[in-house]
Amino acid sequence: MTGVKAIDTVVNIWTPEALAGRPDRTGFYTEKMKVNAKTFAGTTHKEMLERMDRAGIEKSFLIAAKVGQLGHPACYHVPYKLVAEAVQAHPDRFYGLAGLDPTEGMRGVRELEHAVKEYGFIGAHFYPHWFELAPDHAKWYPFYAKCVELDVPIQLQVGQSMVYDPTYPRRSVGRPISLDAVACDFPELKIVGIHVGIPWTDEMIAMSWKHKNVYIGSDAHSPKYWPQSFVHFIKSFGKTKVIFGTDFPVLDFERTMAEIDALGFSDEVRALFLRDNAIKLYKLDQR
Repeated sequence: MTGVKAIDTVVNIWTPEALAGRPDRTGFYTEKMKVNAKTFAGTTHKEMLERMDRAGIEKSFLIAAKVGQLGHPACYHVPYKLVAEAVQAHPDRFYGLAGLDPTEGMRGVRELEHAVKEYGFIGAHFYPHWFELAPDHAKWYPFYAKCVELDVPIQLQVGQSMVYDPTYPRRSVGRPISLDAVACDFPELKIVGIHVGIPWTDEMIAMSWKHKNVYIGSDAHSPKYWPQSFVHFIKSFGKTKVIFGTDFPVLDFERTMAEIDALGFSDEVRALFLRDNAIKLYKLDQR
């Protein structure tokens, strides 16, 4: 394992308490995504920290995800307070990200501000496909403006989405090219396109190369299957524009780190990718 203490920027809170209010996704996670059944059943904070330690991961960003509009049985929201309590219990290991729901309008914008100012959350996060609203849709723009005002980055899933619930299939609306308009309209906004952008990875690379404040998150896809163009980007002209993530429990901490070590990154690239880029982007050295 690498000697660099990694920062995992995309992690789902997976305690039994967090899972209690969610719809059953057993088939999706254990069959489609091959998540270990024991892991899927629930992971306490203590267990997660032990797994992080074994993998050489020092810190993780926990997402208070808003998965679709409430009212449909396939949708749920992780309470901000649940993540805030985890961060308060382990302030040297966890940071919080505030999930967004565009249907909440200004109420959601105010909740985001409260999460940052009162809970100490360090950024925002959303899933375009769960609302079938592309990243450049107007309903997202008030949240972008607030992130600029608060000076916090925003993560969003790019690339194809999956059928997470057969009763509620969602369209893949997160084409990376849609970030072009957002970055042009909000040049100060720090945008992280997570999930690599597959199958439009080259499109995501182009957006990150074009725009100073557009970055790529490496989560959700096993490193050994990353497109070669993405690996090259990390190693070369994009070495300061990609941040490490797993989307745990989708990717296992130890397996992911082992696969990264097999990619042959230089010491400089490994440090930037696993740690330093996230510290700079999220200003962790100022917290």
